[in-house]
Amino acid sequence: MSRRSPKRRKKGAPHSGTFIRRKAFSPECLYPLFGHLDHLHPEYEIYDWNRKSQFIDFAYITPFGRFGIECDGFQSHVKDMDREKFSYSLNRETFLTAMGWKMMHFSFDDIQNRPEVCRMLLQMVIGPCMIRNVTTNSAAISAAVMEKEVLRLAWRLNRWIRPKDVTDHLDVDFRTARKWLRSLVQKGCLSPIARGKDIRYYELKEGSLEHI
Repeated sequence: MSRRSPKRRKKGAPHSGTFIRRKAFSPECLYPLFGHLDHLHPEYEIYDWNRKSQFIDFAYITPFGRFGIECDGFQSHVKDMDREKFSYSLNRETFLTAMGWKMMHFSFDDIQNRPEVCRMLLQMVIGPCMIRNVTTNSAAISAAVMEKEVLRLAWRLNRWIRPKDVTDHLDVDFRTARKWLRSLVQKGCLSPIARGKDIRYYELKEGSLEHI
C-alpha cells in the first residue's frame, strides 16, 4: 500500500465501522489477487462537479487505469441515506465515470464472509485493463491470462463462441485462438460443439465463471 497518497486522507476514528471495513478489504480481497498493495491509496480525495471535496475508500491508481473502490456497510449506508443524498450519490458516480474512473462497490458482508466473490469481481474489472496495457502483442502475455479474457468474451457474447470471435476481439491468428479454446475445454470451462467431423463452436460450462 502506498505510504504517501497523492491526496490528503480523511480523518476517521480507528474504531469506527467504516475504518474496520476498509481495514479488512486490503488483506482479504486485494492482496491475494495481486500479491502486493502497490498503487493502492486509502481515503483518496477527489472533487465533484462543484469542486466539493469527497473521499473514495480506496483508489487503485495504475498505469492502466484509475479504479475507485467503495466498501459499504448495509446499516450505515441505509441509515444515512435520504432522497437528496441518494441523487447525489448517483450523480457522483456518473461524474467520476466521466472523469475516467472505474468505480466498484462491495458490501462489508461480502468482504468479511465472501472475499472470494470480491476477488473474482475485482479481477473481472481490472484484468482486461491490465491485458490491454501490457502490449498489443498477445504473445508477450501469458496464456493463462489470455484464456481468462476469452472466458470473459464468451460471457459477454451470451452464446457459443468461435475461434473467429477470439481472433476479432484479441487480434490473434486462428491457430492461437483455437489453442486457447482447446485449453479451456481441457480445464473444464468450455464444451466443444461439432458439426460433422469438425468442431465449430464452444459453449460455456457450469462453473466456468470461477476461472475468470
